[in-house]
Amino acid sequence: MNPAVHPTRPSPVGPNTVTRCAWAEGDPLLRAYHDDEWGVPEYDSRKLWEKLMLDGFQAGLSWTTILRKREAFRKAFKNFDPGLVARFRAGDVRRLLQDPDIVRSRAKIDATITGARAYLTLRAEGKDFSSFVWELVGGKPIQNRGPVPSKTPLSEEVSGALKKRGFKFVGPVIVYAWMQATGIVNDHSVRCFRRQGIERMGGVRAKSL
Repeated sequence: MNPAVHPTRPSPVGPNTVTRCAWAEGDPLLRAYHDDEWGVPEYDSRKLWEKLMLDGFQAGLSWTTILRKREAFRKAFKNFDPGLVARFRAGDVRRLLQDPDIVRSRAKIDATITGARAYLTLRAEGKDFSSFVWELVGGKPIQNRGPVPSKTPLSEEVSGALKKRGFKFVGPVIVYAWMQATGIVNDHSVRCFRRQGIERMGGVRAKSL
């Protein structure tokens, strides 16, 4: 989810009257996602890949739509197990195109299957997806205290590296939204109650990369 399309000033309104990033207010699902997941540094390869695929499905839609369908996506794509998704064939694509509980885009479905195969190719070369990604960004979460952009030179670089590896639906805007979601960049407002906790998470984990 890319907060660049939402107000980024902190909002003091909400449960417990805490100050959040303003985009997270107005919807309980978004609040929970903001409070529990968004911006938390992710180092698990499968989870990083799942979130990248879901951000690809979000293109042209709201993140709320994806959150509401997330469990259906997980069921449809075998809990985003790359080893299983990579074996999907024409019959699986037909099944997914008939599933009303997910986003029925052939291009995005094909991109997910292709992405699973790219993921496995990396692994076969001795490089897990998490190491590949975190090395691209310097191995440490970026603490952004300035304006929230829709893309950055770094997201363009990461996008290009993923495309070279065969990933699809990984343009620089989608990649930046994914970087925000997975804590590669901390874009919580400086006044958001999650900001400092996320900073501490990144600082501690980055030392072992």
